[in-house]
Amino acid sequence: MEAKIRALVVKKLGDPKVPLSDGERCPVEETRSWPRPALASPTSVRVKVKATSVNFSTVLQIQGLYQEKPKLPFVPGGDFSGVVTEVGPQVTKVKVGDRVCGLVNYGSFAEEFVADESEMFLVPSGCDLLTAGAVPVVYGTSHLALEHRANLRPGQVLLVLGAAGGVGLAAVQLGKLMGAIVIAVARGKEKVDLLKSQGADFVLDPTQEGILKPVQAFLKSRKLKGVDVLYDPVGGKLHKEALKLVKWGGHILIIGFASGEIPSIPANIALVKNWTVHGLYWGSYAIHQPDTLRDSMKRLLNWVADGKLNVHISNQFPLSQANLAFATIMDRKVIGKVVLVLEERLSRL
Repeated sequence: MEAKIRALVVKKLGDPKVPLSDGERCPVEETRSWPRPALASPTSVRVKVKATSVNFSTVLQIQGLYQEKPKLPFVPGGDFSGVVTEVGPQVTKVKVGDRVCGLVNYGSFAEEFVADESEMFLVPSGCDLLTAGAVPVVYGTSHLALEHRANLRPGQVLLVLGAAGGVGLAAVQLGKLMGAIVIAVARGKEKVDLLKSQGADFVLDPTQEGILKPVQAFLKSRKLKGVDVLYDPVGGKLHKEALKLVKWGGHILIIGFASGEIPSIPANIALVKNWTVHGLYWGSYAIHQPDTLRDSMKRLLNWVADGKLNVHISNQFPLSQANLAFATIMDRKVIGKVVLVLEERLSRL
């Protein structure tokens, strides 16, 4: 008899916020009869999942709006943490019993899954599995963007839009760790207070007067000429305002378009101001520069283990409440990371 596992399965495309109990309208279902995946190659690794992140890309994928469109039905998911329970005969990087985290295109919203060893990163002692499951996508994205693309240096000015979201908060934390002067933009008192607690040098809510005048006033008070690096996962109106703050020779990091509006960067202004515009899709590093990605993840996990990086998890939900996790993302209520846990409750001790 074929072995079965527990998983969250996308049976049709639709609104992820619909409760799982509404079988007619809900696009996903929790099942205990999903086929247990087999080791697909000699370098395959089986992982018992402990925690798995809920990202904006996951929500888009369930709606059919993401660039990667798996064939229905499928198990969604992305970055994860867990314990290795089986390895292929040619696996050399991990062994049974190792604690790992990583990223897959989909499949981690299940009690176990199979992926190649190249997609696994060892979790060091001092870093719990709940935290490790929240690291790869958001912190990996922000680290590669700031260090490997924009070459952020101590004393430079970093402006982060959408700073209370997953990648935004990661960029704020990493920016401070890298010695930058960090300006953080987020809506709502709770988010503003959190960003202040994370060490941002200037935090503003753009609801009333936008960002241009407040940031200009802050820069003037510090005798700074402008923004060296613009980190933008939002797009839309805020992007247009932020461009006016980027100085000559500045770097613009395009991370995403949470506002739903993809902005245009005037090529003539980029020319005159000698701007460098970077696109950043973290997952593509696994194909084009896997060693860079692996080195980045090792450094991030060691920073967590050493207490230099505090991963903020705002919500954790069981698999049966996945719709609440999706709603938190879609309604912009998230501050930091949202995580699904495959146990009743994971401790961060």
